[in-house]
Amino acid sequence: MGPHRKHLPADKRRAATVEAVVQLAAEQNPSQITTTAIAKFMGVTQGALFKHFPTKDAILQAVMEWVAERLLARVDKAAQAATSPIAAIEAMFMAHVEFVTEHPGVPRMLFGELQRAEMTAPKRMAQTLIRRYGERLQHSIEEGKAAGKLSAALDAEAAITLLTGVIQGLVMQSLLVGDVGRIRRDAPRVFAIYLRGIVSEK
Repeated sequence: MGPHRKHLPADKRRAATVEAVVQLAAEQNPSQITTTAIAKFMGVTQGALFKHFPTKDAILQAVMEWVAERLLARVDKAAQAATSPIAAIEAMFMAHVEFVTEHPGVPRMLFGELQRAEMTAPKRMAQTLIRRYGERLQHSIEEGKAAGKLSAALDAEAAITLLTGVIQGLVMQSLLVGDVGRIRRDAPRVFAIYLRGIVSEK
């Protein structure tokens, strides 16, 4: 059970709720996380949760916003420190890997939201995150093509889809063996194979 936090200001209560959901998602199926479980984990009542979030979907939307803000900030920082387009792509990939390794519940929640049949606010936020992440990769890929470092014939959209799929694959493998650390260990070798497929042959 999480620490008792009965007298937090509203903004800190909301942040604590989001962090609780992220932690719970690392331990169980996100679709089975109830407001009762969240409240119990935090050591508060359901009533206390609903003072800050009108519905469970509102909580999930806040979680997706938390994920988007932190993941994209980390990806941007990594790319800005890179010295070349290829280095930027690798830096963004590794930053993403580090993020999901530190927060293993996040990809599980993203998968869950994207699989929902209905269009909800959390699902829309998850789609926006994927799109904004892809835009950042697109920028570096186009820079790499312009500099002659990446193949001029490279299909940028396919390259982005593949790189995102690589991360999803690493996550799935880690779930199969029950070892989150495997994501970090396998990432450099997997990226090396990916890179050989997109670099210019010159």
